[in-house]
Amino acid sequence: MAAIIFLLADDTQQETLVNFVTQHENVLSHYQLISIDNFIVYLKQKTWLKIDTVLPLRQGGDIVIASKIIAGEDIAGVIYLVEPTQTNLSEFPLLTLFRICNIYNIPIATNIGTAEAIIVQLRRTRSAHLIFNPVSGVGNANQDLLLIRQLLEPYFHLHICFTTAEIDPTQLAQAAIEDGIDLVIASGGDGTVSAVAGAVINTNIPLGIIPRGTANAFSVGLGIPTNIQGACEVIIAGLIRTVDMAYCNGLPMILLAGIGFEAETVNKADRDAKKRWGPLAYIMAGWQQLKEQKDFETEIEINGEINQVEAAAITIANVAPATSVLAQGLGQIIPDDGLLEVLIYTSPVNKMQAVAGIMGLLGAGLLKAEIQRDNLIAFRTQRIKIATNPPQKVVLDGEIIGTTPIEVECVPRGLKIITPAFFSLPTVDNIGTLDGVEVDEIENTE
Repeated sequence: MAAIIFLLADDTQQETLVNFVTQHENVLSHYQLISIDNFIVYLKQKTWLKIDTVLPLRQGGDIVIASKIIAGEDIAGVIYLVEPTQTNLSEFPLLTLFRICNIYNIPIATNIGTAEAIIVQLRRTRSAHLIFNPVSGVGNANQDLLLIRQLLEPYFHLHICFTTAEIDPTQLAQAAIEDGIDLVIASGGDGTVSAVAGAVINTNIPLGIIPRGTANAFSVGLGIPTNIQGACEVIIAGLIRTVDMAYCNGLPMILLAGIGFEAETVNKADRDAKKRWGPLAYIMAGWQQLKEQKDFETEIEINGEINQVEAAAITIANVAPATSVLAQGLGQIIPDDGLLEVLIYTSPVNKMQAVAGIMGLLGAGLLKAEIQRDNLIAFRTQRIKIATNPPQKVVLDGEIIGTTPIEVECVPRGLKIITPAFFSLPTVDNIGTLDGVEVDEIENTE
Protein backbone atom coordinates (compact mmCIF):
# COMPACT_ATOMS: atom_id res chain seq x y z
CA MET A 1 0.00 0.00 0.00
CA ALA A 2 1.39 3.38 -1.01
CA ALA A 3 2.07 6.05 1.62
CA ILE A 4 -0.55 8.80 1.97
CA ILE A 5 -0.21 12.49 1.11
CA PHE A 6 -3.01 14.88 2.12
CA LEU A 7 -3.63 17.79 -0.29
CA LEU A 8 -5.54 20.69 1.29
CA ALA A 9 -5.82 24.41 0.71
CA ASP A 10 -7.73 27.48 1.78
CA ASP A 11 -10.15 28.78 -0.86
CA THR A 12 -7.73 31.47 -2.02
CA GLN A 13 -4.91 28.95 -2.40
CA GLN A 14 -6.67 26.22 -4.37
CA GLU A 15 -5.35 27.33 -7.75
CA THR A 16 -1.83 27.47 -6.32
CA LEU A 17 -2.20 23.91 -5.05
CA VAL A 18 -3.56 22.70 -8.40
CA ASN A 19 -0.52 24.18 -10.18
CA PHE A 20 1.76 22.54 -7.60
CA VAL A 21 0.11 19.13 -8.06
CA THR A 22 0.24 19.24 -11.89
CA GLN A 23 3.89 20.29 -11.78
CA HIS A 24 4.82 17.34 -9.57
CA GLU A 25 2.52 14.63 -10.99
CA ASN A 26 5.45 12.27 -11.52
CA VAL A 27 6.40 12.25 -7.84
CA LEU A 28 2.86 12.37 -6.45
CA SER A 29 1.69 9.50 -8.66
CA HIS A 30 3.60 7.08 -6.40
CA TYR A 31 1.46 7.97 -3.35
CA GLN A 32 -2.14 7.64 -2.24
CA LEU A 33 -3.53 11.17 -2.51
CA ILE A 34 -6.41 12.36 -0.32
CA SER A 35 -8.21 15.70 -0.52
CA ILE A 36 -11.60 17.25 0.26
CA ASP A 37 -14.64 16.79 -2.00
CA ASN A 38 -15.09 20.30 -3.39
CA PHE A 39 -11.41 20.61 -4.23
CA ILE A 40 -11.18 17.19 -5.93
CA VAL A 41 -13.66 18.26 -8.61
CA TYR A 42 -11.41 21.20 -9.50
CA LEU A 43 -8.24 19.13 -9.26
CA LYS A 44 -9.45 16.27 -11.47
CA GLN A 45 -10.05 18.71 -14.33
CA LYS A 46 -6.32 19.47 -14.39
CA THR A 47 -4.59 16.17 -13.63
CA TRP A 48 -4.80 12.45 -14.37
CA LEU A 49 -3.93 11.49 -10.78
CA LYS A 50 -6.32 9.34 -8.72
CA ILE A 51 -7.39 11.23 -5.59
CA ASP A 52 -9.51 9.94 -2.71
CA THR A 53 -11.78 12.08 -0.53
CA VAL A 54 -11.96 13.17 3.09
CA LEU A 55 -14.54 15.33 4.89
CA PRO A 56 -14.08 19.13 4.78
CA LEU A 57 -11.88 20.24 7.64
CA ARG A 58 -14.65 22.19 9.36
CA GLN A 59 -16.86 19.07 9.25
CA GLY A 60 -14.30 16.90 10.98
CA GLY A 61 -11.85 16.24 8.17
CA ASP A 62 -8.98 17.31 10.41
CA ILE A 63 -10.06 14.69 12.95
CA VAL A 64 -10.15 11.99 10.24
CA ILE A 65 -6.62 12.90 9.15
CA ALA A 66 -5.41 13.01 12.76
CA SER A 67 -6.93 9.59 13.45
CA LYS A 68 -5.06 8.08 10.50
CA ILE A 69 -1.81 9.52 11.82
CA ILE A 70 -2.50 8.29 15.37
CA ALA A 71 -3.48 4.83 14.03
CA GLY A 72 0.02 4.53 12.54
CA GLU A 73 -0.96 4.62 8.88
CA ASP A 74 1.88 5.37 6.50
CA ILE A 75 1.66 9.16 6.03
CA ALA A 76 4.32 10.73 3.78
CA GLY A 77 3.18 14.29 4.44
CA VAL A 78 0.40 16.85 4.79
CA ILE A 79 0.27 19.79 2.39
CA TYR A 80 -2.19 22.47 3.50
CA LEU A 81 -1.64 25.78 1.72
CA VAL A 82 -2.83 28.58 3.98
CA GLU A 83 -4.02 32.06 3.05
CA PRO A 84 -0.82 34.04 3.76
CA THR A 85 -2.68 37.06 5.22
CA GLN A 86 -4.51 34.93 7.79
CA THR A 87 -3.66 36.15 11.29
CA ASN A 88 -6.21 34.51 13.59
CA LEU A 89 -4.68 31.08 13.93
CA SER A 90 -7.09 30.11 16.70
CA GLU A 91 -9.84 29.68 14.11
CA PHE A 92 -7.87 27.19 12.02
CA PRO A 93 -8.73 23.50 11.83
CA LEU A 94 -5.02 23.46 10.97
CA LEU A 95 -4.09 23.71 14.66
CA THR A 96 -5.21 20.14 15.26
CA LEU A 97 -3.12 18.94 12.33
CA PHE A 98 -0.12 20.95 13.48
CA ARG A 99 -0.23 19.35 16.91
CA ILE A 100 -0.70 15.78 15.68
CA CYS A 101 1.97 16.14 12.96
CA ASN A 102 4.42 17.53 15.52
CA ILE A 103 3.75 14.72 17.96
CA TYR A 104 4.09 11.98 15.33
CA ASN A 105 6.88 13.62 13.31
CA ILE A 106 4.86 13.97 10.09
CA PRO A 107 6.05 16.65 7.63
CA ILE A 108 3.46 19.41 7.11
CA ALA A 109 3.68 22.25 4.59
CA THR A 110 1.68 25.49 4.75
CA ASN A 111 3.17 27.33 1.75
CA ILE A 112 4.78 26.54 -1.60
CA GLY A 113 8.30 26.77 -0.19
CA THR A 114 7.73 24.08 2.42
CA ALA A 115 5.65 22.01 -0.02
CA GLU A 116 8.57 22.02 -2.47
CA ALA A 117 10.85 20.89 0.36
CA ILE A 118 8.58 17.88 0.93
CA ILE A 119 8.72 17.03 -2.80
CA VAL A 120 12.53 17.20 -2.76
CA GLN A 121 12.60 14.79 0.17
CA LEU A 122 10.13 12.44 -1.54
CA ARG A 123 12.27 12.40 -4.67
CA ARG A 124 15.25 11.28 -2.62
CA THR A 125 13.34 8.18 -1.61
CA ARG A 126 12.79 7.20 -5.26
CA SER A 127 15.00 4.70 -7.01
CA ALA A 128 16.43 5.33 -10.46
CA HIS A 129 18.33 2.83 -12.58
CA LEU A 130 20.95 4.48 -14.82
CA ILE A 131 21.98 2.42 -17.85
CA PHE A 132 25.23 3.96 -19.02
CA ASN A 133 26.92 3.19 -22.34
CA PRO A 134 30.61 4.08 -21.83
CA VAL A 135 31.49 3.93 -25.56
CA SER A 136 28.80 6.34 -26.78
CA GLY A 137 29.73 9.71 -28.25
CA VAL A 138 33.07 11.45 -28.44
CA GLY A 139 33.37 12.82 -24.88
CA ASN A 140 35.09 11.51 -21.77
CA ALA A 141 32.78 8.84 -20.35
CA ASN A 142 34.25 9.02 -16.84
CA GLN A 143 33.75 12.78 -16.64
CA ASP A 144 30.23 12.44 -18.05
CA LEU A 145 29.30 9.87 -15.41
CA LEU A 146 30.77 11.97 -12.60
CA LEU A 147 28.67 14.96 -13.66
CA ILE A 148 25.52 12.82 -13.94
CA ARG A 149 26.04 11.48 -10.43
CA GLN A 150 26.62 14.96 -9.02
CA LEU A 151 23.39 16.20 -10.58
CA LEU A 152 21.06 13.24 -9.90
CA GLU A 153 22.19 11.63 -6.64
CA PRO A 154 20.75 14.43 -4.46
CA TYR A 155 17.33 13.54 -5.88
CA PHE A 156 17.37 9.77 -6.43
CA HIS A 157 18.76 6.55 -5.04
CA LEU A 158 20.83 6.03 -8.19
CA HIS A 159 21.87 2.54 -9.22
CA ILE A 160 24.40 2.58 -12.06
CA CYS A 161 25.13 -0.23 -14.48
CA PHE A 162 27.23 -0.30 -17.64
CA THR A 163 26.62 -1.81 -21.03
CA THR A 164 29.38 -4.07 -22.31
CA ALA A 165 30.02 -6.17 -25.38
CA GLU A 166 28.38 -9.07 -23.53
CA ILE A 167 25.56 -7.22 -21.71
CA ASP A 168 23.25 -5.08 -23.81
CA PRO A 169 20.94 -2.27 -22.60
CA THR A 170 17.82 -4.42 -22.98
CA GLN A 171 19.09 -6.98 -20.45
CA LEU A 172 19.97 -4.25 -17.96
CA ALA A 173 16.58 -2.56 -18.35
CA GLN A 174 14.72 -5.84 -17.89
CA ALA A 175 16.66 -6.51 -14.69
CA ALA A 176 15.76 -3.02 -13.43
CA ILE A 177 12.07 -3.64 -14.11
CA GLU A 178 12.19 -6.91 -12.20
CA ASP A 179 13.68 -5.03 -9.24
CA GLY A 180 10.62 -2.75 -9.14
CA ILE A 181 12.53 0.40 -10.03
CA ASP A 182 10.67 3.75 -10.16
CA LEU A 183 12.57 5.24 -13.09
CA VAL A 184 14.90 3.99 -15.82
CA ILE A 185 17.45 6.40 -17.29
CA ALA A 186 19.29 5.66 -20.54
CA SER A 187 22.57 7.45 -21.18
CA GLY A 188 24.10 6.86 -24.59
CA GLY A 189 23.21 7.21 -28.25
CA ASP A 190 19.94 6.54 -30.01
CA GLY A 191 20.71 2.82 -30.17
CA THR A 192 21.07 2.61 -26.39
CA VAL A 193 17.89 4.61 -25.83
CA SER A 194 15.97 2.45 -28.30
CA ALA A 195 17.04 -0.77 -26.60
CA VAL A 196 16.04 0.51 -23.15
CA ALA A 197 12.74 1.85 -24.49
CA GLY A 198 11.95 -1.56 -25.92
CA ALA A 199 12.22 -3.05 -22.43
CA VAL A 200 10.03 -0.46 -20.66
CA ILE A 201 7.28 -0.28 -23.30
CA ASN A 202 3.80 -0.62 -21.75
CA THR A 203 5.23 -0.99 -18.23
CA ASN A 204 4.20 2.50 -16.99
CA ILE A 205 7.80 2.98 -15.88
CA PRO A 206 8.98 6.38 -17.16
CA LEU A 207 12.15 6.66 -19.21
CA GLY A 208 14.62 9.48 -18.65
CA ILE A 209 17.21 10.20 -21.32
CA ILE A 210 20.71 11.66 -21.04
CA PRO A 211 21.87 11.83 -24.68
CA ARG A 212 25.56 11.21 -25.28
CA GLY A 213 25.55 9.86 -28.84
CA THR A 214 26.56 11.34 -32.16
CA ALA A 215 23.17 12.44 -33.51
CA ASN A 216 20.84 12.11 -30.45
CA ALA A 217 17.92 12.38 -32.86
CA PHE A 218 15.28 11.03 -30.46
CA SER A 219 16.15 13.57 -27.79
CA VAL A 220 16.19 16.41 -30.30
CA GLY A 221 12.84 15.26 -31.69
CA LEU A 222 11.26 15.47 -28.22
CA GLY A 223 12.97 18.69 -27.15
CA ILE A 224 15.25 17.03 -24.57
CA PRO A 225 18.51 19.01 -24.12
CA THR A 226 21.55 17.32 -25.63
CA ASN A 227 23.88 18.51 -22.87
CA ILE A 228 24.19 16.51 -19.68
CA GLN A 229 23.19 19.26 -17.26
CA GLY A 230 20.09 20.22 -19.22
CA ALA A 231 19.00 16.59 -19.63
CA CYS A 232 19.45 15.91 -15.90
CA GLU A 233 17.43 19.00 -15.02
CA VAL A 234 14.58 17.66 -17.16
CA ILE A 235 14.73 14.32 -15.31
CA ILE A 236 14.71 16.07 -11.93
CA ALA A 237 11.66 18.13 -12.94
CA GLY A 238 9.97 14.83 -13.80
CA LEU A 239 7.29 15.86 -16.33
CA ILE A 240 6.04 12.71 -18.08
CA ARG A 241 4.55 12.60 -21.57
CA THR A 242 3.26 9.50 -23.30
CA VAL A 243 4.44 8.94 -26.88
CA ASP A 244 4.23 6.25 -29.53
CA MET A 245 6.90 3.71 -30.31
CA ALA A 246 7.00 0.92 -32.87
CA TYR A 247 8.40 -2.49 -33.72
CA CYS A 248 10.36 -3.23 -36.87
CA ASN A 249 10.76 -6.97 -37.53
CA GLY A 250 10.11 -7.51 -33.84
CA LEU A 251 12.79 -5.03 -32.73
CA PRO A 252 11.91 -1.84 -30.80
CA MET A 253 11.86 1.35 -32.84
CA ILE A 254 11.67 4.81 -31.26
CA LEU A 255 13.02 6.83 -34.20
CA LEU A 256 12.87 5.48 -37.71
CA ALA A 257 13.71 2.68 -40.09
CA GLY A 258 15.53 3.58 -43.29
CA ILE A 259 15.90 1.56 -46.49
CA GLY A 260 18.27 2.35 -49.31
CA PHE A 261 20.08 5.69 -49.19
CA GLU A 262 19.83 6.30 -45.44
CA ALA A 263 20.89 2.75 -44.54
CA GLU A 264 23.87 2.89 -46.90
CA THR A 265 24.88 6.28 -45.46
CA VAL A 266 24.80 4.96 -41.89
CA ASN A 267 26.75 1.89 -43.01
CA LYS A 268 29.50 4.13 -44.45
CA ALA A 269 29.66 6.32 -41.33
CA ASP A 270 31.35 3.77 -39.08
CA ARG A 271 32.19 4.28 -35.39
CA ASP A 272 35.72 5.53 -36.11
CA ALA A 273 34.39 8.16 -38.52
CA LYS A 274 31.75 9.29 -36.03
CA LYS A 275 34.31 9.58 -33.23
CA ARG A 276 36.58 11.64 -35.48
CA TRP A 277 34.03 13.84 -37.25
CA GLY A 278 30.87 13.66 -35.12
CA PRO A 279 27.63 14.41 -37.05
CA LEU A 280 29.74 15.55 -40.03
CA ALA A 281 30.53 11.86 -40.65
CA TYR A 282 26.94 11.32 -41.81
CA ILE A 283 27.11 14.25 -44.23
CA MET A 284 30.36 13.01 -45.73
CA ALA A 285 29.00 9.48 -46.07
CA GLY A 286 25.77 10.76 -47.59
CA TRP A 287 27.59 12.83 -50.19
CA GLN A 288 29.58 9.75 -51.20
CA GLN A 289 26.40 7.62 -51.36
CA LEU A 290 24.74 10.11 -53.74
CA LYS A 291 27.15 8.97 -56.45
CA GLU A 292 26.36 5.30 -55.90
CA GLN A 293 22.66 5.10 -55.03
CA LYS A 294 20.39 3.33 -57.50
CA ASP A 295 16.63 2.84 -57.55
CA PHE A 296 15.20 -0.51 -56.47
CA GLU A 297 11.84 -2.18 -56.97
CA THR A 298 9.62 -1.87 -53.92
CA GLU A 299 6.44 -3.68 -52.88
CA ILE A 300 4.46 -1.94 -50.14
CA GLU A 301 1.59 -3.64 -48.30
CA ILE A 302 -0.89 -1.71 -46.15
CA ASN A 303 -3.96 -3.46 -44.74
CA GLY A 304 -3.67 -6.19 -47.35
CA GLU A 305 -3.43 -3.77 -50.30
CA ILE A 306 -0.20 -3.91 -52.30
CA ASN A 307 1.42 -1.08 -54.26
CA GLN A 308 4.63 -1.25 -56.31
CA VAL A 309 6.97 1.71 -56.81
CA GLU A 310 10.58 2.46 -57.73
CA ALA A 311 12.53 3.98 -54.85
CA ALA A 312 16.00 5.13 -53.88
CA ALA A 313 15.17 5.69 -50.22
CA ILE A 314 12.30 4.78 -47.91
CA THR A 315 11.91 6.13 -44.39
CA ILE A 316 9.34 4.98 -41.83
CA ALA A 317 9.40 7.39 -38.89
CA ASN A 318 7.96 7.37 -35.39
CA VAL A 319 9.93 10.37 -34.06
CA ALA A 320 12.47 12.42 -35.98
CA PRO A 321 13.93 15.92 -35.71
CA ALA A 322 14.02 18.27 -38.69
CA THR A 323 17.61 17.21 -39.39
CA SER A 324 16.39 13.70 -40.23
CA VAL A 325 15.59 15.12 -43.64
CA LEU A 326 14.40 11.93 -45.32
CA ALA A 327 11.50 11.72 -42.85
CA GLN A 328 10.14 15.22 -43.48
CA GLY A 329 7.80 14.84 -46.45
CA LEU A 330 4.70 15.68 -44.37
CA GLY A 331 6.42 18.49 -42.50
CA GLN A 332 5.66 17.12 -39.02
CA ILE A 333 6.58 13.89 -37.28
CA ILE A 334 3.87 13.52 -34.67
CA PRO A 335 5.04 11.42 -31.69
CA ASP A 336 1.64 10.57 -30.22
CA ASP A 337 -0.86 10.18 -33.08
CA GLY A 338 -0.68 6.38 -33.26
CA LEU A 339 0.66 6.55 -36.82
CA LEU A 340 3.96 6.19 -38.67
CA GLU A 341 5.11 8.80 -41.19
CA VAL A 342 6.32 7.14 -44.41
CA LEU A 343 8.35 8.86 -47.14
CA ILE A 344 9.35 7.24 -50.44
CA TYR A 345 12.02 9.05 -52.45
CA THR A 346 13.04 8.22 -56.02
CA SER A 347 16.47 8.93 -57.46
CA PRO A 348 17.17 12.47 -58.72
CA VAL A 349 18.65 13.09 -62.14
CA ASN A 350 21.90 14.52 -60.75
CA LYS A 351 23.61 15.63 -57.55
CA MET A 352 22.32 19.19 -57.75
CA GLN A 353 18.75 17.95 -57.94
CA ALA A 354 19.47 15.65 -55.00
CA VAL A 355 20.84 18.53 -52.92
CA ALA A 356 17.83 20.67 -53.83
CA GLY A 357 15.51 17.86 -52.77
CA ILE A 358 17.29 17.38 -49.46
CA MET A 359 17.28 21.13 -48.74
CA GLY A 360 13.56 21.18 -49.53
CA LEU A 361 12.93 18.37 -47.05
CA LEU A 362 15.03 20.12 -44.40
CA GLY A 363 13.00 23.26 -44.93
CA ALA A 364 9.77 21.29 -44.65
CA GLY A 365 10.89 19.92 -41.29
CA LEU A 366 12.01 23.29 -39.96
CA LEU A 367 8.90 25.13 -41.17
CA LYS A 368 6.59 22.19 -40.37
CA ALA A 369 5.05 22.40 -43.82
CA GLU A 370 4.24 19.56 -46.21
CA ILE A 371 6.44 19.46 -49.32
CA GLN A 372 5.23 18.62 -52.82
CA ARG A 373 7.77 17.14 -55.26
CA ASP A 374 7.38 14.81 -58.22
CA ASN A 375 9.82 12.28 -56.79
CA LEU A 376 8.30 12.12 -53.28
CA ILE A 377 5.42 10.05 -51.87
CA ALA A 378 4.46 10.72 -48.25
CA PHE A 379 1.66 9.30 -46.10
CA ARG A 380 0.74 8.05 -42.62
CA THR A 381 -0.21 4.55 -41.55
CA GLN A 382 -0.23 2.38 -38.42
CA ARG A 383 1.51 -0.60 -39.98
CA ILE A 384 3.38 -1.35 -43.19
CA LYS A 385 5.22 -4.20 -44.91
CA ILE A 386 8.00 -3.50 -47.40
CA ALA A 387 9.86 -5.88 -49.71
CA THR A 388 12.47 -4.86 -52.27
CA ASN A 389 14.24 -6.30 -55.28
CA PRO A 390 17.15 -6.58 -54.85
CA PRO A 391 17.22 -6.77 -51.01
CA GLN A 392 18.32 -3.49 -49.41
CA LYS A 393 20.12 -2.74 -46.15
CA VAL A 394 17.89 -1.58 -43.29
CA VAL A 395 18.94 0.90 -40.60
CA LEU A 396 16.89 0.95 -37.40
CA ASP A 397 17.42 3.76 -34.89
CA GLY A 398 20.92 4.33 -36.20
CA GLU A 399 22.00 0.67 -36.38
CA ILE A 400 22.12 -1.67 -39.41
CA ILE A 401 19.87 -4.65 -38.61
CA GLY A 402 20.03 -6.61 -41.88
CA THR A 403 18.15 -6.37 -45.14
CA THR A 404 14.59 -6.19 -46.43
CA PRO A 405 11.83 -7.32 -46.17
CA ILE A 406 10.59 -5.48 -43.09
CA GLU A 407 7.31 -5.11 -41.22
CA VAL A 408 6.78 -2.05 -39.03
CA GLU A 409 3.88 -1.50 -36.62
CA CYS A 410 3.20 1.47 -34.37
CA VAL A 411 2.44 0.93 -30.67
CA PRO A 412 0.21 3.92 -29.87
CA ARG A 413 1.19 5.80 -26.70
CA GLY A 414 3.21 2.88 -25.46
CA LEU A 415 6.13 4.77 -23.92
CA LYS A 416 6.33 7.20 -21.01
CA ILE A 417 9.13 9.74 -21.50
CA ILE A 418 10.35 12.52 -19.21
CA THR A 419 10.40 15.67 -21.37
CA PRO A 420 10.81 19.41 -20.80
CA ALA A 421 7.80 21.34 -19.51
CA PHE A 422 7.98 23.81 -22.39
CA PHE A 423 7.86 21.17 -25.11
CA SER A 424 4.50 20.61 -26.79
CA LEU A 425 3.78 17.80 -29.21
CA PRO A 426 2.50 18.75 -32.67
CA THR A 427 -0.95 17.64 -33.83
CA VAL A 428 -1.91 15.97 -37.06
CA ASP A 429 -3.61 18.25 -39.57
CA ASN A 430 -2.91 16.58 -42.87
CA ILE A 431 -2.76 13.20 -44.58
CA GLY A 432 -0.82 11.91 -47.51
CA THR A 433 -1.39 9.67 -50.51
CA LEU A 434 0.24 6.60 -51.94
CA ASP A 435 -0.15 6.45 -55.72
CA GLY A 436 -3.26 8.61 -55.41
CA VAL A 437 -4.86 6.43 -52.71
CA GLU A 438 -5.67 8.37 -49.58
CA VAL A 439 -4.07 6.96 -46.42
CA ASP A 440 -5.29 8.30 -43.10
CA GLU A 441 -6.26 7.39 -39.58
CA ILE A 442 -8.85 4.78 -40.56
CA GLU A 443 -6.01 2.27 -40.38
CA ASN A 444 -6.15 2.65 -36.60
CA THR A 445 -9.63 1.13 -36.49
CA GLU A 446 -8.96 -2.44 -37.54
